[in-house]
Amino acid sequence: MKPNLASSLVDHLRERISSGDIAAGEKLPSENTLIASHGVSRTVVREAITRLQAEGLIYTRRGAGSFALTPPPEATPESQTHIPRTLEERRQLIEYRLGFETEAAASAALRATEADLNAMDAALEGFEASLGNASVSMSCDFEFHLAVARATGNPYFSQAVQNFGPAMIAMPRRRMDSADSVSSGRLDAVAAEHRAIHKAIATQNPQLASAAMRIHLSNSMKRLQAEA
Repeated sequence: MKPNLASSLVDHLRERISSGDIAAGEKLPSENTLIASHGVSRTVVREAITRLQAEGLIYTRRGAGSFALTPPPEATPESQTHIPRTLEERRQLIEYRLGFETEAAASAALRATEADLNAMDAALEGFEASLGNASVSMSCDFEFHLAVARATGNPYFSQAVQNFGPAMIAMPRRRMDSADSVSSGRLDAVAAEHRAIHKAIATQNPQLASAAMRIHLSNSMKRLQAEA
């Protein structure tokens, strides 16, 4: 893959979204359309979409396509979403997530609809079927946490998750930059923790849901430190 092609496509789509040419909530051109109009490969298009997700400019819904989100205001050092890059920054992000995602899980247990539970299920199935592929498992992991946030019915919870995009998932950078797969032990542990969160939400037990999320994120902190 040629990084410069992906960067050019990212710049083009970012400009269209920021200028309102692609309005908030509007579907982006399909993969095939972008491939044909820009003369790039499917790999380049998917890399560009992943970058725009990380920037919080788009949201991709499985089977439906990618949609523009409200463009962020003109960036200032204070207003920019801080994307974690170092081990310490990733640790700080998990610490922050412990604060609001435990509350989100409790709220979701009281308000989740059948559609919300189905969205969590789809993300769980995708994660378990990823066969350790780092990029796929990271994306499905993010989709699960976003589904929990959306199940609260409170847009501020889902906005907090969307602001970070898949970058909020504590995957070691070297793992994402290589062809290595996620170890089966790590994958099984995360899947089991996600299932526990889902079960607590499905049984409408806010205390158990909050505790399950706290255990999951605390274990994520331990895994991050161990794998670093």
